[in-house]
Amino acid sequence: MSIKITWYGHSTLALEIDDHKIIVDPYFTDNPAATVSAGEVGADYILVTHGHFDHIGDAASIAKRTGALVISNFEISQWLEKQGVQRVHGQHIGGGHKHPFGYLKLTPALHGSGLPDGSNGGNPVGFLLTTNDGTRIYIVGDTGLFSDMRLIGQDGIDLAFVPIGDNFTMGPDDAYKAVEMIKPGAVIPTHYNTWELIAQDANSWAERVSKLGVKVHVLKPGESLAFK
Repeated sequence: MSIKITWYGHSTLALEIDDHKIIVDPYFTDNPAATVSAGEVGADYILVTHGHFDHIGDAASIAKRTGALVISNFEISQWLEKQGVQRVHGQHIGGGHKHPFGYLKLTPALHGSGLPDGSNGGNPVGFLLTTNDGTRIYIVGDTGLFSDMRLIGQDGIDLAFVPIGDNFTMGPDDAYKAVEMIKPGAVIPTHYNTWELIAQDANSWAERVSKLGVKVHVLKPGESLAFK
């Protein structure tokens, strides 16, 4: 199994798992960090962690154009249907489902989830993906530090995506503690440097985290990594 990762800036990711293309939190339009437009990306699946504009931003337009299945919590899935998205799959925290690209489980996140029009976006989530070959990927989502990260990491995490920007999510110190608890084989920092308010030195953070024996990949917006 091959896994290719592209970080588009902020929390927007592409995971290409064999023939399946997954976009996470598609925020391209008005994203100062984005290097491509929403109309340039393809997707078979779209994962949305919560309802804030900088995470759900282009989900509906990409889904309508590509026919991608959007996977999120139940409330967001229902809201997207009202926006004209034809294919949605609602899950909830603690619940998992076997999708063609692997088993996807929703995990807790300490954050908000109000939708752009003020609708209820349910609870924010992270994603724990176990691919068909057993690779485990933990997308922490927008969150503060919480002790159950240790429990989530107990069965082994190969790769984690962790926010480091502070103010709206964990900052560098709490993100370091999160990595200590999760104990992933590798980590990619996200949700930083989009705006001055969340500006961080990712390379300095990577140097600290690498001393834990964790491989850190600091990507530039638009940069890709062959994980396997």
